[in-house]
Amino acid sequence: MSEEKKPDQVVYNKMTQNYDAALKPYATNVGAPSIEITDTTAWKNKNIHKANKQIQAKYSELKAAYDQMMQELEYNNLVYNARFNFEPIVGETYHLYRDKKNVPFLSIIAPSDCDFDFVGSFYLNSEQLWKKI
Repeated sequence: MSEEKKPDQVVYNKMTQNYDAALKPYATNVGAPSIEITDTTAWKNKNIHKANKQIQAKYSELKAAYDQMMQELEYNNLVYNARFNFEPIVGETYHLYRDKKNVPFLSIIAPSDCDFDFVGSFYLNSEQLWKKI
C-alpha cells in the first residue's frame, strides 16, 4: 500500500481521508487574509483592575463582619463568665459591673441608680446572645 504525498498547499486529512480546508479555523493558503492577533492588553488591564477592586471590597466587607463577630463573641464570653444569681430573661436589658476585686457581675440595677464600676449594658436576644447596647 503506497501513500501518495500531497503537495503542501493541499489540505488533506489522512485520518478521515478527506480534503478539509474549509473546516479549518485558520487560513490554509497564501491568498487568504492574514491572521492578526488582537491586542487584549488594555482589556486585560482594565478588567484586572476591576476584579482587584471588587475582591478588595469583598475582603473589606468580610473583615468588618469578622471583626464584628469577634466583638460579639468577646461580649458574650464576658457576660456569660460574669457572676449572677438569677436567670436572665430573653428580651431584657442587664448591666455589667466590676466589683472591688475587678470581677465582673451582672445586675438589673441601672447605672444611674448605683455607684458600681460600670462596664456596659447588654440585651439578651432570642438566640441567647448578649448584644451590647
